[in-house]
Amino acid sequence: MDSEISPAEWLALNQFLYEIKQIRFPCVSLYYPSTKGQETISLLQETKRKEEFEKIESKIEQIISKIKNDYASTGKFAKTFCIFGWLVNGKVHTKEIATSKRLPYIYMVSKKPYIKPFRDILKTNYDVILVTLDQKSATIQKFHGNRIIQESKESIDLRGRHKKGGQSQGRFLRARQTKIHVFFKKVVKKVQIMDSNSELILLGGPGNAKTEFFDELDSELVKKCRFVENLSFSTPISCVHEKIIHHLYQYRRKHVEEIIKKYEKLVKDKLTAKRNDVIYKALELGAVDTLIVSAEYHTNSQFKKIMNMLEIARKKSSKIEFVSSPAIITKLQIHDSVLAILRYRIK
Repeated sequence: MDSEISPAEWLALNQFLYEIKQIRFPCVSLYYPSTKGQETISLLQETKRKEEFEKIESKIEQIISKIKNDYASTGKFAKTFCIFGWLVNGKVHTKEIATSKRLPYIYMVSKKPYIKPFRDILKTNYDVILVTLDQKSATIQKFHGNRIIQESKESIDLRGRHKKGGQSQGRFLRARQTKIHVFFKKVVKKVQIMDSNSELILLGGPGNAKTEFFDELDSELVKKCRFVENLSFSTPISCVHEKIIHHLYQYRRKHVEEIIKKYEKLVKDKLTAKRNDVIYKALELGAVDTLIVSAEYHTNSQFKKIMNMLEIARKKSSKIEFVSSPAIITKLQIHDSVLAILRYRIK
């Protein structure tokens, strides 16, 4: 099972991704294992591209050499180095970062930086709605990675209890519950407005309010909703990030499991491929809907061919899904580290 990234590294990577996403130029994106510096330089040198990209790659080779020769300063626990290079008015610009996570080996030239491995393996950069509430107040926050991009606070004046007994006590309790119900409906509307493209809705708060609120959600929101334990209005933001990371890891694991189930279901309809030569042909035809790739594919003897597959998939608008689950990777190794779901049958 994947170990979860620390909140500090998660924050740093989110900030790095935010900066990278501002790049609007054709870009060389490179992810390589920390122990494969020299092999990566050789790979860059043997692959010929247009002159402008050769210029970028030459600069990237210099950066790799510097990292390789000064490995201690980059941190002993770095598993993957990520370098992005692009041209502005003929001048090469680069940005790089190291991560403690083992990301897939990627060398790709595309119209903009290729950042999907961060999203898939590190579970960063998703939209998550966090709702913290009790029966009289609520805070609704929309996170994009570590950034709060929308926030709303709602509250009502709610008396705790009625001192008189008998019928007046019953009327008071019914009126109080109606007031809470109306308040929850108002919060639901706020959540619906924020929920344009969020992957998850995390729900927490003291007491039973969160379970009562959950009953007010429509079926679409319920699908995305997860309960968060030990969350209150005073929970430190570092703990909030930790809880978001945890639930994103669970979400990602479920998402990959569903893709594998879809693949297995489509086998009988001949809408899948498992041999690399067949997958390569399907990619060139534009017949691949989803390319499923082991995050450890660089250990496969067909490493360079698979790397080329990734670039073709990108150009043909095929979805690329990297998997890091040991159980699924074992299954993928039986089929040369790659599986494909097809858009249509091929001969």
